[in-house]
Amino acid sequence: MKKLFKIVLACGLTLICFSCYYNEFPEEGEEIIIDPTEDVSFASDIIPIFSSDNCAQCHNATLDPDLRAGNEYGSLVPEYVTANNANGSKLYTKLAVDGHRDLDDTSLALIKEWINRGAENN
Repeated sequence: MKKLFKIVLACGLTLICFSCYYNEFPEEGEEIIIDPTEDVSFASDIIPIFSSDNCAQCHNATLDPDLRAGNEYGSLVPEYVTANNANGSKLYTKLAVDGHRDLDDTSLALIKEWINRGAENN
């Protein structure tokens, strides 16, 4: 009986170990680079990040910046975003440096690229 239990336990543990799935994420500190020929649009790339990651649920009329639909750009630029300078922008610094990791690395790279390309309302 003990031998059967050990065999079943070994098979079960083996099955559990091989059934685990891990997503491959970039190494910590590995920068995601956005293709310089690819357009980065505020309307189609940046706004969906704020709405899909539920930023607007808290950042509304009661908490700045106001990220509700139609208010995003005016609430971010120029107070939170310094065009052409992501590292000098409150928005990017807060998201990247202060540990606010609700955003994935690709979204953060898009925000950085949008700011560094002039933070246009396009």
